[in-house]
Amino acid sequence: MAVDLSGRNLISMRDLSGQEILEIVALAEKLKANREATESEAPLRNKTLGMIFQKPSLRTRVSFEAGMTRLGGHAIYLAPTDIQLGQRETTEDIAIVLSRYVDITMARVFGHDIVEDLGRYATVPVINALSDFEHPCQILADFLAIYERRGRLEGMHGCYVGDGNNVANSLMFGSARVGMNLTVASPPGFEPGPEVVSEAQEMATVTGATIRVTNDPADAAQGADWLYTDVWASMGQESQAEQRKAKFRGFQLNAALAKHAKKDAIILHCLPAHYGEEIDYELSRTPNSAIFDQAEDRMHAQNALMLMLMGKS
Repeated sequence: MAVDLSGRNLISMRDLSGQEILEIVALAEKLKANREATESEAPLRNKTLGMIFQKPSLRTRVSFEAGMTRLGGHAIYLAPTDIQLGQRETTEDIAIVLSRYVDITMARVFGHDIVEDLGRYATVPVINALSDFEHPCQILADFLAIYERRGRLEGMHGCYVGDGNNVANSLMFGSARVGMNLTVASPPGFEPGPEVVSEAQEMATVTGATIRVTNDPADAAQGADWLYTDVWASMGQESQAEQRKAKFRGFQLNAALAKHAKKDAIILHCLPAHYGEEIDYELSRTPNSAIFDQAEDRMHAQNALMLMLMGKS
């Protein structure tokens, strides 16, 4: 590998250069294509992953736990009641103690400051498996799914329709890093934060990518190589769900919107999906849909990331 990530953390997509992202995607593709060989080699034999969860999950838990097993290691699931981050014990102490037991840590949390503190105080690599501000592991999987179908990332045109949430933030940072053009279409008042947009646009000046935000989904989807959406109300926003349904009407990923994109535009959704809301069920089952590839690719992208952070690639 041309890059060395050993001993580092992944807290934000901003932590990775474009070349590092491409190296992770390349290794993930290799691991996916050579599963039996990787499992027999067991590169993480006798290594332990500590998994901290404030938010419940299907894909995050299973992809990390199954992935660690396939690499020959072991994963320990720590439920919200097991740790109670910042309540029963300080995040600093948790990070230091876990570092004495495990070889690498991942955390799925609410506040981004929590995973930042884990990374600051831990002496083993820390992976942000989701925070309210970013979702870098998802974007690595997304980029793998796109690369598998197109063989490139640079110069492509992507469209994200929906809430300016953690997925949108990481998608903007990641796209800027690899030179991929991205337009985010959100209802008024639900756009990504202006400071995030500004930072992503500044990053994009290095690669020549274009990062922009609009309130017009059809404009965003025009000529797009891929179309992406996420739930309108994320975990922790359940009380806003009904209100958001009214605000997000017209921001559904469906056949009518897809007509503005390229005929073979890839359909993406990080799941779980609320069919009939942010995405139409029929569109999600077309040959262009890669939503279940994305789900599988979480494991392969995370495996590649763990191997590189642990110097085993």
